[in-house]
Amino acid sequence: MATAQSNNGLDESNRIDLIKLPEPKVAGEPVTGERYHSEEFMQKEWDHVWTKTWLIAGLEEQLQKSGDRFTCEVGKESILCTRDDEGVIRAFYNVCQHRGNRLVHEEFSSGKIMACNYHGWRFKPNGELSFVPDAKDFTQGNPCGKLRLKELPCAVFAGFVWYSMDEDVMSLEDFLGPVYAQINTYDMSRMKRTHWVTIEGDFNWKVVQDNFNESYHLPFVHLGSKHILEQSYKHCQMDIFEKEGHARMIMPGDKPTVGLKSDFDTTKEILKEQFEFWGLDPEKFRDDPQGMRVAMQNIKRELGAEKGFDYSGMHDEQLTDHFHYTIFPNLSLSLKPDGCIFLKATPHPTDPAKCYFDTWFLMWFPDNATEYYAAAMDDTVSLDVQVPHVTGKVREVSCGPVIDDDVRVWSTQQKGLMSKGFTGSVMADQEKRVQFFHEEVDRYIARGEARS
Repeated sequence: MATAQSNNGLDESNRIDLIKLPEPKVAGEPVTGERYHSEEFMQKEWDHVWTKTWLIAGLEEQLQKSGDRFTCEVGKESILCTRDDEGVIRAFYNVCQHRGNRLVHEEFSSGKIMACNYHGWRFKPNGELSFVPDAKDFTQGNPCGKLRLKELPCAVFAGFVWYSMDEDVMSLEDFLGPVYAQINTYDMSRMKRTHWVTIEGDFNWKVVQDNFNESYHLPFVHLGSKHILEQSYKHCQMDIFEKEGHARMIMPGDKPTVGLKSDFDTTKEILKEQFEFWGLDPEKFRDDPQGMRVAMQNIKRELGAEKGFDYSGMHDEQLTDHFHYTIFPNLSLSLKPDGCIFLKATPHPTDPAKCYFDTWFLMWFPDNATEYYAAAMDDTVSLDVQVPHVTGKVREVSCGPVIDDDVRVWSTQQKGLMSKGFTGSVMADQEKRVQFFHEEVDRYIARGEARS
């Protein structure tokens, strides 16, 4: 399989288009609470959204050699991803074709066969049935070589393994549209996962996606962000990819928000490690804190290759700013040049008022480096440490810095959404991406119901 190369062969025509996109019209109907706790609406989403879009199962690096496999859960389904003997990565429903037993029970395993623990049927990593006990007892003939696991459309892009439960789904590139090329500029296949947490949340999955479709909450939920990140919608760029249903927000970083006149010492302390890595003294910007951003862009442009980074395919803005993409239906990628915060919510199998929420931190380590200070984690991370998959219920485990602040609000919001006292949302214009997201859910449901 083709693997990403340094700089991805980028030229000027392949750089991210920074031009503000035209704002699509939204109907603007109130988003009501029933959408977050109705079992009937949950079923409509399953039938017409979850089973009709591209989703991410895991990372390509989890399937390094033939026979490697991992499983992931989405709603009522378990998905099995493998690398077969030819090196091809595949996705299947994780179910034995004999009498419906779950085939692979481990999250990660490896081997040339996958054996069902009920009757011993064995399948190859390419999905082919290779052995059954008492093969001569089948009056219809030995099923080996005839039966296969039910395979799903699968693609590998940006270091992720993608799949769809729709046999007729459009290509992943068409599904992502302009986002495909834009996130490709970050060479994400080189990034390594340094943080992996999954919680069972007491909130609907759309609460998560709503949250990451706006920055209106930042001053009240992420109290420290004002010191290192632009908060005001007036100084951020918010875009909607109308045809595809995705969205983007560009938030200037490596500087305090415009208008913050005091407490430079906090900004200095938060950015200290990063500035030291690049040989900058934040103290020099005490009288001009807004100048920190351009200075960081300049030094990264000057020393990037020497430090082990290839920024040649990136705009200066990408060297400091947060390029935050929300990909329909359930994915958020908060991208910086040396890493990504990956955020994904998937539906609970039976309860619309719950979901599973994943937080991954992905880091781009400099060439020949085994350790690197990860600003997103506020910690030094190592390539030599295998990141564990931490799981638990909400409030039992930490999702990591900053994200815990969001989680606390989601739990209380879900309670309010289930109240008779909530009659529907009243949103500011800067929350248009939230409104558009819900209308996109409705469009998927309407198209699906029209077809059926």
